Amino acid sequence: MKNLTIQDIVNCTQGILVNGSEEIICKGFSKDTRTIKETDIYIGIKGEHFDGNLFWDKALDNGAMGVIVQDIDFTGEDLKKYKDKVIIKVKDTLQALYQLASYKRSLYKIPVVAITGSVGKTSTKDIVANVLAQKYKTLKTIGNNNNNIGLPFTILNAPDDIEIMVLEMGMNHFGEIHLLSEIAKPNVCIITNIGTSHIGNLGSRENILKAKLEILDGAQNPCMIINNDNDLLHKWYEENKEKWNIKTYGIKNKSDTVAKNIILKENSSEFNIYLNGQEEKINVPVGGEHFVLNSLCAITVGEILTVENNKIKNGIESFTLTKKRMETIALENDIKIINDTYNSSVESVKATLEYMNHMEANRRIAVLGDILETGKFAKELHERIGEIVCENNIDILICSGEKAKYIVESAKKKGFPEKDIYYFKNKEEIVELLKQIVKEKDVILFKASNGMRFFDIVEKVKGVLAEK
Repeated sequence: MKNLTIQDIVNCTQGILVNGSEEIICKGFSKDTRTIKETDIYIGIKGEHFDGNLFWDKALDNGAMGVIVQDIDFTGEDLKKYKDKVIIKVKDTLQALYQLASYKRSLYKIPVVAITGSVGKTSTKDIVANVLAQKYKTLKTIGNNNNNIGLPFTILNAPDDIEIMVLEMGMNHFGEIHLLSEIAKPNVCIITNIGTSHIGNLGSRENILKAKLEILDGAQNPCMIINNDNDLLHKWYEENKEKWNIKTYGIKNKSDTVAKNIILKENSSEFNIYLNGQEEKINVPVGGEHFVLNSLCAITVGEILTVENNKIKNGIESFTLTKKRMETIALENDIKIINDTYNSSVESVKATLEYMNHMEANRRIAVLGDILETGKFAKELHERIGEIVCENNIDILICSGEKAKYIVESAKKKGFPEKDIYYFKNKEEIVELLKQIVKEKDVILFKASNGMRFFDIVEKVKGVLAEK
């Protein structure tokens, strides 16, 4: 049994058991009093702007079997009221979370696949997990739980019978993936690409590569899988192929896993590939060349972990995307919305606009917002997006955001018709404009960093267009 006991928790965290029995078994952990279950232990996480420790009693009142907290002085009345509950005091609840997740990970003698990269982490995770799920009982990161809190909770809530974990690792600064790797101890490490996301924090793409390579810091006899078409990863591979066990995938550069006869369609793609020495045709249910690359990554993982050919094929052909990532929404009059609002970078904007080129449309409308965490590179990167817009078949450009003005300026300089460019400081104006101009068979892309909350615009536009 891989569930932790109260004694395990106390031993791991060097905590003090204030209330409860050491023999109680813990089946789940949570940091949210609103969704707490009766079998959960609540961990009060103290952040920069929020202290979860202050809600320990609410967690217990909502049914939690116990709490792990710091900096709380319990009264005799508290202990009497919650005499049937578990209360553990620790020095630092965040450190306790890391210690518990690391200990629980050590109880599983199973493969752990870790995925990072500047863009495409979540979609790659989805397709890799779906391939592995054809053969193994697979746990994967849900939603955006890819940080120093989400990943430990994912591991802590893993069922006993899991046979493989697929864990996404995100970061904004040096040291963050190092921590996640030390907790997860991955056996298969994947880097999808090195782009410009978080370049404002890290200073250069070379530093981004260095931060991503922290995925190896806690790895156990790892197989490293990289996108060999990415310039910095290809260079790293050439310099390190004798040092590490590295598998490559790609379309342009010679790689271990290569797609042949690629056919890109509006909502899908297909290609040929040799799987375990046998040629197969693979159909990808999402359009765009970048999803061909994601599929090649999943195929590589499947082969390493001995998934049969037919199951690899089925895993790719049946996977579904996490919401807000290349989510295509069909409305009346053949109008389509592409909701890609979870995150943004120069590389992901380029990939999405190229994908739009393959879609049948009356007009292609790009609604673009700021890329965050670009620092001193903000002007340069947003100007590059303006150039990319002009390189693709975009009919109308709509922008909003402080940095998005550089997209507009660059597009104008490159010859995009000014009559078809709109810039708004107020995002609400975008909704009103689209209500007026959208026609039958138009395709509308929404793309910006998550902090811009363009997903709110998507919901409003869906509503107003439904009323037309």
